[in-house]
Amino acid sequence: MKLSMPRFDQAPVLVVGDVMLDRYWHGGTSRISPEAPVPVVKVDQIEDRPGGAANVALNIAALGAPAALIGVTGQDEAADSLANSLQAAGVRSVFQRIAHQPTIVKLRVMSRHQQLLRIDFEEPFATDPLSLGAEVDNLLEGVKVLVLSDYGKGALRNHQSLIQAARAKGIPVLADPKGKDFSIYRGASLITPNLSEFETIVGRCVDEAELVAKGLQLLQDLDLGALLVTRGEHGMTLLRSGQPALHLPARAREVFDVTGAGDTVISTLAAAIAAGEDLPHAVALANLAAGIVVGKLGTAAISAPELRRAIQREEGSERGVLGLEQLLLAIDDARAHKEKIVFTNGCFDILHAGHVTYLEQARAQGDRLIVAVNDDASVSRLKGPGRPINSVDRRMAVLAGLGAVDWVISFPEGTPENLLSQVKPDVLVKGGDYGIDQVVGADIVKAYGGTVKVLGLVENSSTTAIVEKIRKN
Repeated sequence: MKLSMPRFDQAPVLVVGDVMLDRYWHGGTSRISPEAPVPVVKVDQIEDRPGGAANVALNIAALGAPAALIGVTGQDEAADSLANSLQAAGVRSVFQRIAHQPTIVKLRVMSRHQQLLRIDFEEPFATDPLSLGAEVDNLLEGVKVLVLSDYGKGALRNHQSLIQAARAKGIPVLADPKGKDFSIYRGASLITPNLSEFETIVGRCVDEAELVAKGLQLLQDLDLGALLVTRGEHGMTLLRSGQPALHLPARAREVFDVTGAGDTVISTLAAAIAAGEDLPHAVALANLAAGIVVGKLGTAAISAPELRRAIQREEGSERGVLGLEQLLLAIDDARAHKEKIVFTNGCFDILHAGHVTYLEQARAQGDRLIVAVNDDASVSRLKGPGRPINSVDRRMAVLAGLGAVDWVISFPEGTPENLLSQVKPDVLVKGGDYGIDQVVGADIVKAYGGTVKVLGLVENSSTTAIVEKIRKN
């Protein structure tokens, strides 16, 4: 299955469910308490992150999709912290604030990137279930996917009303289920239990064949569109009536913290489906996103640049020959990862040792090297008739095969100034024995605060000399 990055910006999603605040106290430990055999943590940092349904909405927004959230909170500072964080992330949140009721808070005491203790602040919500009032109806207008983020905390008590209201508008419903009764999700387009939650409903599955059989029966019993069972280190299994089971292996390179992984799965699924992707493709993207998030500490959101880079790595297209639009996206992703962009240009007609050494030196000036190559017509104008010896496609292919080169792009003009004004590299590098002010495009790069460097060339290495020698022989 070939993966590609969806257009998330036109994929609005509404999340309804259990909102909570994940609070982290970070500090060092250097002694044991004299009062009890426990470590003493000197807290030096307090961090709040949206959790539960709020984390799902935050993940959707981080991918670049419009996200709205409906949930229940207390009338307290924890609810204010949630609202502020979500607003800053561009999530439209509507909270039913209940007086004298604490917002659900999960406090984790952390030291040296390890969780020492978790303390939960929560009470069952003594309130009516979320109602589909005028404001909720308005939020459903224009929404392409509805997510029910159910943590069994009491905010969701009218699942069927929500499912039927969305279905009446032709909106797919995705549910992250909890509890021992999945009948409340009857008619949903997709539910995403983990293996433990799934086996709580259908009984233990001794092998994949039994998992598939019991899953297909659950689909039929509950009139579900699809079922995705997340299975930890065993990946995911997607089941649909009349379709073969789709088993996807786990993508995590290193598991650091599984907190919020389920939120990442359903948020990526929702955003991808809202963007028009088919279900297998959306599941593959969610599987990839889950592999990223478990490598992070605590509740975390996956950004669009992170997912795009993971897709490129998966497809083997993280490096190579790119068009301008692809290059600009790759640069955005690199900058999101705080990588320094280096740019150089030339004809590179016959690649020789001097070129290789120069490009290795150029790459050492930063994290990513762009090589811009004159197209065939511009080489002819610069070098005269009979040049280039190699076509631009062949020249770019050879350059893309060098370990020092990340991205290769061609340009038709005699100079790369137009390209430089769009790429805006951090460092412009040129080889030769002239001054920095003589480098074409130096004024453009220095104007926005970039750096210009001139590197020496390897002696007795020249494409023109090589061409002349070949012609004489």
